[in-house]
Amino acid sequence: MNHLLSIEDLPQGSLTKLIDKAAELKAERQSLRGGDTHKEQPLAGQTWAMIFTKSSTRTRVSFEVGIRELGGSVMFLSSADIQLGRGEPIKDTARVLGRMVHGAVIRTFDQQDVVDFAEYSTIPTINALTDDAHPCQILADLLTIREKLGTWEGKKVVFVGDGDNNMSRSWMYAAKELGFELVIAAPQSCLPSEAYMQRLNAPNVTLTTDAIAAMKDADVINTDVWLSMGQEGQTEKEALFADYQVNAELLAHAQSNHIVLHCLPAYRGKEITEDILEGHADTIFQQAENRLHAQKAVLVDIAQ
Repeated sequence: MNHLLSIEDLPQGSLTKLIDKAAELKAERQSLRGGDTHKEQPLAGQTWAMIFTKSSTRTRVSFEVGIRELGGSVMFLSSADIQLGRGEPIKDTARVLGRMVHGAVIRTFDQQDVVDFAEYSTIPTINALTDDAHPCQILADLLTIREKLGTWEGKKVVFVGDGDNNMSRSWMYAAKELGFELVIAAPQSCLPSEAYMQRLNAPNVTLTTDAIAAMKDADVINTDVWLSMGQEGQTEKEALFADYQVNAELLAHAQSNHIVLHCLPAYRGKEITEDILEGHADTIFQQAENRLHAQKAVLVDIAQ
């Protein structure tokens, strides 16, 4: 694997391979003591750039720690730090950095920026979130499902909220690859288009506006903020989600041993209630930790 740009673009079989590696790296890290380091140091002597035009907590910390634990050095570049913030084309930034650093992690708005950076820089490029895709989060989520439920095979995953954002789209392609049942429950105007679903071509992925019906026999309930980064203040859109809050009433229709996932940050009282988030906090913060292990698996795979 040369890049991680989206779940859609991953080679066949890569999802399972990356999750297996993430589990291995997590177990190794838990066994380390004191100043011990991972056996593998595939990034030794390398410097990676992290280019972020969107704010971040989990993504920034997990990538910085992961790159360092694998032997590399890392530099963080916000849009205010480099000429992108003054309008330099992404292809020019890419061609400069491609001659100086060994890889790039990019968190930005436009998916095409990540694609163009990978093309013009010719160095390994990882999508750390765009408006279209969030592949690193999906890897962490799948690792968490395996840890909590043993497998995703034969499970029903429900995504509740905005059905046409980076998380829901990434989940759809993961379901297509791995074959589990996925239901997207969202207001009609927040569901993917018919053309998108035809291109997806995954009969195990279904759409509904009925959140209660979607919950029947659900093993995994996943949600995200109703308004993605950059949509703050869109009160008309936010008002559409009144029936899509993950709360006790909704979860009463799921399997009794269900788990709840949230990629964070969470807005308690909006997409999820305080009591549900705290009741499932062990799973949700395990999910957050798994970002570190999943992304290290990506870095190791790219370095091979």
